[in-house]
Amino acid sequence: MKKLFCVALLALSVSACKTTEPLYHHGVYNQAVYAYFKAEDTTLEEQISMLQQTIQAAANAGKPVAPGIHAHLGLLYFDSGNVDLGQQHFEQEKVLFPESAKYLDFLLKSRQGA
Repeated sequence: MKKLFCVALLALSVSACKTTEPLYHHGVYNQAVYAYFKAEDTTLEEQISMLQQTIQAAANAGKPVAPGIHAHLGLLYFDSGNVDLGQQHFEQEKVLFPESAKYLDFLLKSRQGA
């Protein structure tokens, strides 16, 4: 009886250790945000490339990109002077994450007024 209890306890503890995969693909998004705010070591083009690679890696893995990646990429495009691509990525973020629409619309209006 004691052996059966130990085996059951061992099986329960091993099954409790199962990890779940993240819902979204983040890639190097954290490093890109850090590089954006640090703004000393990484150029805008390098930051844009980092996020484009993250989006491509998510597509290759068949996972959705994390919230904020398209919005951040849009900001980078606005900062680099490419307004059209900036707006496209803002719109893509709104499609993927509709809860962000009001904030992105606010950012678009502030960018257009600048």
